[in-house]
Amino acid sequence: MNNNFFYKKALSNIYKKPTQMSEVTSQILYGEKFKILSKNKNWIKIKISFDNYVGFIKNKDYTNDHKPTHKIFTLKANIFNKQKQKTRYFLPFASKILIIQENKKFVEYEKNKWIKKKNIKKIDHIEKNYLKVLKLFLKTKYVWGGKTYRGIDCSAILQLLYYYNNKFYPRDTRDQIKYSTKNQKKIIFKRGDIIFWKGHVAICINSKKLIHAYGPEKKVLIMPITKTIDKIERTAKLIVKKISSIKY
Repeated sequence: MNNNFFYKKALSNIYKKPTQMSEVTSQILYGEKFKILSKNKNWIKIKISFDNYVGFIKNKDYTNDHKPTHKIFTLKANIFNKQKQKTRYFLPFASKILIIQENKKFVEYEKNKWIKKKNIKKIDHIEKNYLKVLKLFLKTKYVWGGKTYRGIDCSAILQLLYYYNNKFYPRDTRDQIKYSTKNQKKIIFKRGDIIFWKGHVAICINSKKLIHAYGPEKKVLIMPITKTIDKIERTAKLIVKKISSIKY
């Protein structure tokens, strides 16, 4: 029996245990593929196909029939109704959709649900300028376990960059540290360098500045590299564990 399913709502929290009182460990996006490990009336235990992430979501809003043709390339794409009027709903960045109908400006991905063409790219599109992706999330609020415009954590920004480009990368910082190749310790940083601390990660946008979802500031922001390293060591008693670089 085929055990491949696809999530069909904009997003859902992934919980550590089958209760909404449990810790939110990550999120699942529209069109994301997963396997069902176990289920009951209200909950399913899933394993995300992209990164083998395991957790619980509500037992609803999924299908085993989805062949995505395009993906969202904006922080959040407005969903329009059949009259092409804006609704209050959005699809988040990297959601994977199947186009069933289109006109000059819009594509329909579900019955009476339309997205502007300018907000999508073909499913095999690779964004080589990763700063375009990282900067989409500037000023997005910091939320533990988040990976969308509603809130995001530090490791999710890095993973979404790879997920969008159809390349594997782990979800959590501890696994990202293990997975990433190590560069020699350096004083001079460059664009694309990834700086890891225990439980935190940031990406250099040039030799002077980095971008990260920073808990103490409660948002995604750009900060000076050396000042950030000093601040994290001073306030959190954490030193840099590894320096790697973006490769895909």
